[in-house]
Amino acid sequence: MDQQQLRTLVFEKTGVKIDIDDPVFALVALNEAVLAEAVERHVALIDRASEAMAARLGAPVGSAQPVLPLVTTGVQAGAAAPAAEATITYDAAAVALAAAAAVLGAALALGGQALWFKPAPLPAPVIQARQLSAEQSAALRQAEKLDKIVQKLDSKTRAAIRAEMQKP
Repeated sequence: MDQQQLRTLVFEKTGVKIDIDDPVFALVALNEAVLAEAVERHVALIDRASEAMAARLGAPVGSAQPVLPLVTTGVQAGAAAPAAEATITYDAAAVALAAAAAVLGAALALGGQALWFKPAPLPAPVIQARQLSAEQSAALRQAEKLDKIVQKLDSKTRAAIRAEMQKP
């Protein structure tokens, strides 16, 4: 990444403007150098490990031979067999075990989703209030008037009126 891209990235994430002459770019260059050296070391280690693994399997480095659990028939251990005599077959038990593990993993994943999946709750219904009819508005005004009148009555009469209103 060049310095301009780094400046833009830092400004977008933090809002801090960095000048091209800022010492932080010296640290970036140092970091790139250290990282390049570490990558080279790891690539060399991986190459050596690949060569060692290929030597253990008896395949030349960079060959297209699959590195799977194979059973070689017609070849004795440590002997180099002609290609025509050796047949390479996959171990049926290993293939069956891998297939069973794949099916079991898929079944567990789907079963777990079925057990713990909760669908989103349905939204609450929205009830729209309708306009009151003229009769309903008149009845409400009448009820408000009666309520004001009842409030002016003595408590014994108010209790009697409320008791009568509670009856069906």
